Amino acid sequence: MSRNAWFETVAEAQRRAKKRLPAPVYGALIAGSEKGVTLDDNIAAYSELGFAPRIADHPAQRDLSSSVMGMDMAMPVIISPTGVQAVHPQGEIAVSRAAANRGVIMGLSSFASKPVEDVVAANPNTLFQVYWSGSKEEMVHRLERAKAAGAKGLIATLDWSFSHGRDWGSPQIPEKLTLGAAINFAPHALPRIPWLWSFAKTFRIPDLKAPNLKPKAGGEPPTFFGAYGEWMTTPPPTWDDVKWLREQWDGPFMLKGVGRIDDAKRAIDIGATTISVSNHGGNNLDTIPAPIRMLPAIADAVGDQIEIVLDGGVRRGSDVVKAVALGARAIMIGRAYLWGLAANGQAGVENVLDIMRGGIDSALLGLGRASLRELTRDDIYVPEGFEKIR
Repeated sequence: MSRNAWFETVAEAQRRAKKRLPAPVYGALIAGSEKGVTLDDNIAAYSELGFAPRIADHPAQRDLSSSVMGMDMAMPVIISPTGVQAVHPQGEIAVSRAAANRGVIMGLSSFASKPVEDVVAANPNTLFQVYWSGSKEEMVHRLERAKAAGAKGLIATLDWSFSHGRDWGSPQIPEKLTLGAAINFAPHALPRIPWLWSFAKTFRIPDLKAPNLKPKAGGEPPTFFGAYGEWMTTPPPTWDDVKWLREQWDGPFMLKGVGRIDDAKRAIDIGATTISVSNHGGNNLDTIPAPIRMLPAIADAVGDQIEIVLDGGVRRGSDVVKAVALGARAIMIGRAYLWGLAANGQAGVENVLDIMRGGIDSALLGLGRASLRELTRDDIYVPEGFEKIR
């Protein structure tokens, strides 16, 4: 990677993504629901936590490795599944290769722009993500396809509800790139020549289809918005439905969206191997607390019975260390790697992962810990009133 392409922080990756992407595309990456209270708290909560460093007996080498859902990781960072990554022509393939090169797990959205078969080929340690969407027959078909492709685990995402508005407006993304849509989108795209040229070189326009939702009967897969419409019109699942879904998958199973102790216990009851404490990156109900605020109570209640990961607001390696010290096995990143992808493709994602790794290592060094497994809550200052318990 050239010196000019390299960046030192996730904040710089975000700045470059904003400069490179058409405004509606960038807007889709930063959007939250309603007023954005949860979106802001996801990030701000980490600044309320402090470290309790040691000044001597620091280990010369630190072990950053971890494991989750039966897979070893070079560090406790998982690529969170995000839909249709049209910020770069290679999309999920570039992200998957970057994750493989840095020894981390890839999460692939069922709304992704690249087929699960191609993503697993790029990174065998891939988790396939599904929503409760469509008929049970179609859901089973999607799971069977993911299993046949070699996906090693399933993520069932339940932390997403429809937001009826955002105070700053919703980004205008066309459902299909028709001539009319291209004309309307041109004022946003034409000033972003590098982004346009990256697609022009491939002789393909940004793909808004969701190939992993191709119907069992055949035919064309839906667009992202078609898939979104199917999800919106599918009756929400009961706990019996979630149990049924778990029974259709005979491998590791993550239930994503947990924010209450009673839900965490129900996840154990239905046979989940892993839960993600998450609020869908601020795109669920607004004013949900940051996941890091909910993590300690959930870890105390069920941490010895089920693996816990955390998703939401992580921008630095030090954030990862705080989450692990409070009870998470690993964390999932979303916007951070998408900004890296937008800024510099696969190399940009690798850059973001290197930033995370460097921050984790620096925090462990300052805390005098030789590995993540040595971290305890004594390493963190947690202010009174920080935790949210239900």
